[in-house]
Amino acid sequence: MSTILIVEDEAKMRRLLELNLGEDGFATLSAGDAESGLKLLQNSDNAVNLVITDLKLPGMSGLEFLQTIKRQNAWLPVVVMTAFGTVETAVEAMKAGASDYVLKPFSLNEMRMVIHKELDVHTLREENRTLREALGKRYAHPNVVARSAKMQEVLATVDRVAPTNSTVLLGGESGVGKDLIARAIHEKSRRAAGPFIKINSTAIPENLLESELFGYERGAFTGANANKPGKFELADKGTLFLDEIGDVPLAIQVKLLRVLQEREFERLGGTRTIKVDVRLIAATNRDLREALEQGTFREDLYYRLNVVPIDIAPLRQRKEDIPDLVNLFISSFAGDSGKPVESITPEAMQILVNYHWPGNVRELQNIVERACALAKGAVLKVDDIHLDIRPARAANGANNFLPEGVTLEQWEDEMIRESLRRANGNKSQAARLLGLSRNALRYRLSKIGIADESEKDG
Repeated sequence: MSTILIVEDEAKMRRLLELNLGEDGFATLSAGDAESGLKLLQNSDNAVNLVITDLKLPGMSGLEFLQTIKRQNAWLPVVVMTAFGTVETAVEAMKAGASDYVLKPFSLNEMRMVIHKELDVHTLREENRTLREALGKRYAHPNVVARSAKMQEVLATVDRVAPTNSTVLLGGESGVGKDLIARAIHEKSRRAAGPFIKINSTAIPENLLESELFGYERGAFTGANANKPGKFELADKGTLFLDEIGDVPLAIQVKLLRVLQEREFERLGGTRTIKVDVRLIAATNRDLREALEQGTFREDLYYRLNVVPIDIAPLRQRKEDIPDLVNLFISSFAGDSGKPVESITPEAMQILVNYHWPGNVRELQNIVERACALAKGAVLKVDDIHLDIRPARAANGANNFLPEGVTLEQWEDEMIRESLRRANGNKSQAARLLGLSRNALRYRLSKIGIADESEKDG
C-alpha cells in the first residue's frame, strides 16, 4: 500500500482528499502547513511514497517546501496544486522538481489519474537506478537491433515504461529509429490490442495540422462536406505517436496541453466535447530546452511531455549494432530486389562500420538497399558499397570541415576507399587521385585492412 502525504491549509479540501484517496486504497498523512509536513516526512516511521501540496501555504510557501523535499530526497514524487490562472507558478514548481501539477478547481478523478501515473513513474525510476546491475539480461524486441549497451539501456527502459500510461518523450537525431521504439512501447503495453496511430507534424501543412489531430465538423471550413474524426479519436484506447513535436505551432500546443491534462477536446468547428483515453508518445530531433528559451515551445507542455524521456544515441555512437543491422537489411531487401544476395564480405562490412553515418539507421538502410539492387553476385563486396561522401557542414559555420562525430583518421580512410571506387580498383590511379605515391597508398591500405592485389595495379 502506498502512503501519500497531503499538505493543504484548507481543512475541507484536506479531508476530502483523505477520504477519496483512502477509498482508492492509499494510506494518507496530512498537514495544514509545510513545517508540519516536513516533520511527518522526517519521522522514520512514515514511509511516504508521494506528496501532494498546495503552493499557497501559511508560513513556508509550497515552493520552498518542494525545494526542501528535493534537497532531502530528490527521488520522492511531489504533485503540486495551484489555482487556475497561476500556471506560471506551477511551471516554476516543475522546474524546481515537482513531478506534476493540477489546477484548482480539479475533479477527484483527475487527481487520482495524476497520482497513479506519478507512482508508476516513480516505480520506473527506482527500477532504472539499478539498470546498470541488470544489464546482464539481454533485452530484445522484433525489428529492433540492440547489441550495443546504449540500445540495451533503451530497451530496458521500454520494458519498464510500457506497462504504465506515462507520456514518453523520445529524443535523438533524425533516422535513429524513434518510430520503432514508439511501436515497441505500444506493443509491450496494455494497449497493444488498441490502435497505434502515427502522425508527423512536419509532413502536414500547418493550416491542416489542427484538423488532422482533432478532426472537424461538417461546414467547419470550405470543403468540409462531412464530419471527420481526428487522430486523437482514432487512437482512443490505444497510442498516438506524434513525431517532430518541436515543430508543432504554438496555437496547437495549447490544445495538446488540454488533451494531456483533461483528456478531452472539441473538433474544429464543433461544440461537443469529446473524451478520449489515449497514451501519447512524442518524439523530437530538436533540443526542446533551446526551443523553450526561444519562445517557440510552451514550458507547461514540455513538462507534461517530458515525464519519461528516452534518448536514442546516433548510430556513430553504437557501431556494435551496424553488423546486425546490415544483415537484417540484406535479408529484407534481397527478396525485394529479386537478386539472391545472401551476405557481405568482411572488407565491405568494415567500410560500413567505419563510416560516420550522418543520416543514422535510415541512411544505412538506404545504402544497403542500393547495394542489394545493384549487386553483381550473391555477396556484397567493396565495389557494391556506395557511400554518400559530401562536404561536411561545420557546427561553427566554417566550410569544408570534418563531419560531426568523425575523426581525421576515419575521414582519410573513407577518402582512400572512395578513390579506389572511382579508379575501379586500380591502385596506381587511386594514388594519383589522392596525390600520393604508390608506396604511400600501399601503406595506408594495409592500415585499413585492404589487401594489395597486384592484378588490379596499372
